[in-house]
Amino acid sequence: MSIFRDDILAGKTALITGGGTGICKGIALRFAAHGANVAITSRKQQNLDTAADEIGFATNKKILAIAADVRKPEEVENVVAKTVETFGGIDILVSGAAGNFPVPISQLSYNGFRTVVDIDLQGTFNVSKACFPHLLAAAEKHRNANVICISATLQYTGIPFQSHVSAAKAGIDAFMRTMATEWGPMGIRANCVAPGPIGDTEGMRRLAPTPELTERAMKHVPLKRFGTIEEIADACLFLVSDAARYTTGTIHVVDGGQWLFSPGVGGFEL
Repeated sequence: MSIFRDDILAGKTALITGGGTGICKGIALRFAAHGANVAITSRKQQNLDTAADEIGFATNKKILAIAADVRKPEEVENVVAKTVETFGGIDILVSGAAGNFPVPISQLSYNGFRTVVDIDLQGTFNVSKACFPHLLAAAEKHRNANVICISATLQYTGIPFQSHVSAAKAGIDAFMRTMATEWGPMGIRANCVAPGPIGDTEGMRRLAPTPELTERAMKHVPLKRFGTIEEIADACLFLVSDAARYTTGTIHVVDGGQWLFSPGVGGFEL
């Protein structure tokens, strides 16, 4: 059940990175259910094909699924070109490809740190740059092209074992703000959505892998529950809708108040 009109994104095309699984798959489903043409990309074609079939069955829409590594500009440009070839343009970019694994700084390898920063931050730049001409063309038509970067709340308090992710997401926040100031005059809005602890996601399975840690983590959320993928998708849907036409350069935190309440998640307090 959605509070938004079914046709709120009719005629729009969205490219969603990380769309084969988790939160970004949920965003793809939400956008398709509200009328958008949707292209999804991630590294594993099998995950993409499964997601495309599920979303297509649920929405009766054809989902374009193309594997790519967002760290590689040539693969990103191929996805963008095929999306434009299939749907005629790109109105919305959701940059959500990400990597994560809990590890203390002292045990984090050089390559491990670089890999997460490359996927999250460099990948966000790569896909934004590749999409820019098409977002600009869309903005010239309707003055409401959109970029949403999927951030996090980890970097706001300094959560142990998440230095690599925190650094990458802080960079995304800063990158998005600059994008909003540079691209806003052209009619392209840019915002971040920062999920907190979201149930039924790989991130929470890694951060709170046992029932005991899950219960402990929930105690640090003022709303006393984990969020849902649908709630993150609805936040994204609002930000790309006409209802948010005067909203750009923001970090839209959706975490039940968790980052205000606690410096840690579950078992990752020192």
